[in-house]
Amino acid sequence: MITIKDIAKELGVSPGTISKGLNNAPDISDALKHKIIDTAISMGYKSSKLKLGGSGKKVCIFMENMDYESSGQFGFDIVTGFKQEAVKEGFEVALLPISPAFQGNERYDSFMLKNGFAGSFCVGFALEDPWLKDFKNTTTPTVLFDNYIPKNPNTCYIGTDSTEIMELIISHLSHLGHKKIAFLNGSKNSLITEQRMESFYQSMQKRKLTVDPDLAIYAYFVARVAEDHIDNILQKGTTAIICGNDVIASGVYTELMGRGLSVPEDISVVGIDDIPLASLLTPPLTTIRQERSLLGRSGFFALNSIMTHNMAISRNLLRPELILRGSTDFAK
Repeated sequence: MITIKDIAKELGVSPGTISKGLNNAPDISDALKHKIIDTAISMGYKSSKLKLGGSGKKVCIFMENMDYESSGQFGFDIVTGFKQEAVKEGFEVALLPISPAFQGNERYDSFMLKNGFAGSFCVGFALEDPWLKDFKNTTTPTVLFDNYIPKNPNTCYIGTDSTEIMELIISHLSHLGHKKIAFLNGSKNSLITEQRMESFYQSMQKRKLTVDPDLAIYAYFVARVAEDHIDNILQKGTTAIICGNDVIASGVYTELMGRGLSVPEDISVVGIDDIPLASLLTPPLTTIRQERSLLGRSGFFALNSIMTHNMAISRNLLRPELILRGSTDFAK
């Protein structure tokens, strides 16, 4: 368990200073208070003291279909970024794992009102989740990660631009001479995977590259899906594989190695997300960086804007960045 002494050691100040920062004491600067809060949250410190101002305002993060409990998992930095900004504005943040079964038991607005939540950030929801229907008419300020609700000013979509993600990847692989490219995507019941698949087709067609429908694959965001699809991908003469996330890419590495093939000498591999795992693979993985902490921060900014009626935001899309490492090379 993280303690005040641990935070003090990390920042090089006294435990007393940390205590003052956590208690919103008037005799230290706001900049130092915010630095203390940011560090405490990123280290996993848990205390009722993490509420600057003590206003009693409450918001929640709903998490579904995403790992977030430890550093290195995709959702961890999103949650951390959101909490860091919320706490500075005096909000208490509840983190609630959720499932479709839970959503089916109670309407969204009813749950929010009953529990005193002023708004929520919804991460990892699938298209068929019961609350997606509730969001269409909700009067509760609601921000959705990688999901979009049209015509409701009480909702907002936060994410990374899927079109730019595929443009960056296909442009890079095309420059390296790759023409037979596979896309091992996540599950079909997801707005973001559908957007990425559409963008994959568009980016390929833009460069007059033919898409083999058997190589445009919906799977799941787990490493083991590589085992189910790698043989078909190889039999098609593929020279490059785009993976829906870095975890899938790690599974592709394992399957290729088991077949005596090398990355990138025999086949190039690209991931998406740039989680810490990507740089630890051998060779390090070329991937798309999503600024996860900024996604979380943007989630709170959007939610706060809706709650304070400052503005109605439809979509807030961050730009991706292509991180070139050793897993891509010229087509053979």
